[in-house]
Amino acid sequence: MGKTKEKNADDKVGIGKLFLWNSRSVSTSIVTLMLGFLMIYCTDTLKVPAAYVSIILVASKILDGVTDMFAGFIVDRTQTKWGKARPYEVFIVAIWLATWLLFSCPESFGMTAKLIWIFVMYALANSICYTFLNANQTPYLVRAFKSGQIVKQTSYGSIITMLAAVIFNMTFPALMGSIATSASGWSRLVLMFAVPLAAIGTLRMFFIPEQYDVDAESPNTEKLKVSDIFKLIRTNKYILIIVLMTFVFNFVCNMGVNTYFFTYIVGNVGLMGITAVAQIVALPLALFFPKLIAKFSTVKLMMAGFIVSAAGYLLNFIAGSNVALLSVAAILWGAGTIPASMLSALVVIECADFNEWKGNHRMEGTMSSLVGLGATRRQCRRQLSP
Repeated sequence: MGKTKEKNADDKVGIGKLFLWNSRSVSTSIVTLMLGFLMIYCTDTLKVPAAYVSIILVASKILDGVTDMFAGFIVDRTQTKWGKARPYEVFIVAIWLATWLLFSCPESFGMTAKLIWIFVMYALANSICYTFLNANQTPYLVRAFKSGQIVKQTSYGSIITMLAAVIFNMTFPALMGSIATSASGWSRLVLMFAVPLAAIGTLRMFFIPEQYDVDAESPNTEKLKVSDIFKLIRTNKYILIIVLMTFVFNFVCNMGVNTYFFTYIVGNVGLMGITAVAQIVALPLALFFPKLIAKFSTVKLMMAGFIVSAAGYLLNFIAGSNVALLSVAAILWGAGTIPASMLSALVVIECADFNEWKGNHRMEGTMSSLVGLGATRRQCRRQLSP
């Protein structure tokens, strides 16, 4: 009984650390949601044909394939006085700078110059900055908290992140309608979010240290080599399953058509905010994740979420412009996507433990990058956008 109480005390996460740790997750989730508006910005404001924008996004994904393979490896090989993963938090400032520049393309540019501008800025934000932020997330988490704290940080933290996403989805479309009526308006609007959220995103870098040396427990003391990436792919089938799951999940959730749906089918993009409010109903579900994970497993919880989410998307398909049905659909797919979008780090840690059990390097960063590579459109949290 005494040991149980002691363990529960060790697993507690203070409210201060909960908010500090998730400060960067809030910032990252909002910047990725904002990137979901890139297509409509390019087509309606810059007058760039949608086909050209699609080509740019595909080209960026090719670049992603290169950066994803090596960003995690670089993180896994890093060792500084600040730790292994913590120094890469600085990319949160860079991603907001690149995003603001992306939405600040001079309207006077010719078509070729606009395409080059969009590709360079999007690649910097998506293929470089976010790639490193994705790669360092799990290595940082597992070195900053104990195992019981990790489950609670991930579960309870998802409430904070989702709430921030809901607030963004309520405010941004309304502001877009009144401010983003020109190229300069888009630049001002994005800057309004970029400055405070870049500052918020740096909080955990300054206040949450890496304090647990999980590598000391690894039986493999050899220096990590590039060949270990291919060894990981050959010997750890579980991470390949997670990559495939991530690919399918993101392909379905992140097609980037929702803004057009509310603009041209529903007839009012501002109604995106109403369906975002409906998602608040799903937020308390994350409070039950630690107990559900202990009773079942993280993967089973994700699978149950996929079924609920599929029902929500089906209802969304037949709802048309019916706001009531759209709100119910938002609750369903919002609730269903929470486990997969918020708990993937727990599965990566389990795969790292499996690596360690087999006598290999843990390689949390490399596996996080592989999972990122499985995303058809960057960031699984983007599905939080209605």
